[in-house]
Amino acid sequence: MRRIRMYLMIFLFLVVSGLIAKAYYDTNFFKVEELTITTSKLGTNQSFTVLQLTDLHNKQFGNHNEQLLHEIEQLDADVIVITGDLIDRKTDDLKNTFEFVEKLTAINNSVYFVSGNHEWENPLQESFFQGLTAKGIEIIDNQNRFMEIGEIPFQLIGVGDPSTEHDNLDHAMEGLNKDYVTFLLSHAPDLSRTSYPDPIDLILSGHTHGGQIRFPLIGAIAAPGQGFFPKFDKGLFELKERQQLYIDSGLGTSVIDVRMFNQSQMTLITVKGVDK
Repeated sequence: MRRIRMYLMIFLFLVVSGLIAKAYYDTNFFKVEELTITTSKLGTNQSFTVLQLTDLHNKQFGNHNEQLLHEIEQLDADVIVITGDLIDRKTDDLKNTFEFVEKLTAINNSVYFVSGNHEWENPLQESFFQGLTAKGIEIIDNQNRFMEIGEIPFQLIGVGDPSTEHDNLDHAMEGLNKDYVTFLLSHAPDLSRTSYPDPIDLILSGHTHGGQIRFPLIGAIAAPGQGFFPKFDKGLFELKERQQLYIDSGLGTSVIDVRMFNQSQMTLITVKGVDK
């Protein structure tokens, strides 16, 4: 009996130690998720890349975020988008954030941002938004932008955070061309919608953290605005024909500084043309 009890204690110790190590790794080491989107709006020989960063919550990966910045530089995306919660609601010093975005715009001068709930809940919101603009970040809350990537026309729409009711999609949609590839940036997935206007090909969101803590075979335990065992937790969802929602589980943490079975990540999206 004593031997069985000893083996059981050793087994439990190894399990707990393994879970702690897994949580530490998932929280403090990021990965690059890769996603391919195909569209008949491009020719079969055309493609471009978009790098999505979301929910950093002022977290540091390496000294002055050097690990994250190095990987971003290596990925060399055509466009970088930040879908909110770059800071946390409790962030009281913006120095690290401004240093990060200054280095980010030195790597890529096409960086676009939409606000998250933590920006709106932070007392430094005005200084934060002004600082982003000063560092070369384009804030596109309730606006849209047209750009050409090589010879490829591309439209980017942004809305302010829906979860804090700062979004105005109607205003953001004004003047769009339905024949161009069009992405919508929305920090929180708008749960009141099961589809969006037809010109929008892909919605990029964050906010959920993928549940932050997940369990194998079960998935996310909870997500803001969705309660327990959320439907829209992370990954790619088909909303309707030729329209998809992608929720990135993000880089940082909120409430508790722990991720489990849900590693910190950013996503490199490759858009490719296919035959009509």
